[in-house]
Amino acid sequence: MRYMYCGVGAYLLLANLVGYFLMWSDKRKAKLGKWRIPESKLILIALLGGSIGVLFGMKKFRHKTKHAKFYIGIPVIFFIQIVMTVMIVVHSL
Repeated sequence: MRYMYCGVGAYLLLANLVGYFLMWSDKRKAKLGKWRIPESKLILIALLGGSIGVLFGMKKFRHKTKHAKFYIGIPVIFFIQIVMTVMIVVHSL
């Protein structure tokens, strides 16, 4: 069981690093007037466990903070992921 938690932790760390990097990259591309990362991909990475990284990237780079699907959606995704994690941990005890 311990190894499973390590694998899940490594996956979540990677997903959040990717989310943070994508927010930085999209903001940089926006400033340079280049091709952008689709919003659906940014939301998908949040849904796949990278919500903290996307949220921190939004705050750090002031990116997508005026879009409701981001300033409301990403915290909601994060909250749901926390609730699901607590439920899984409680049921595994």
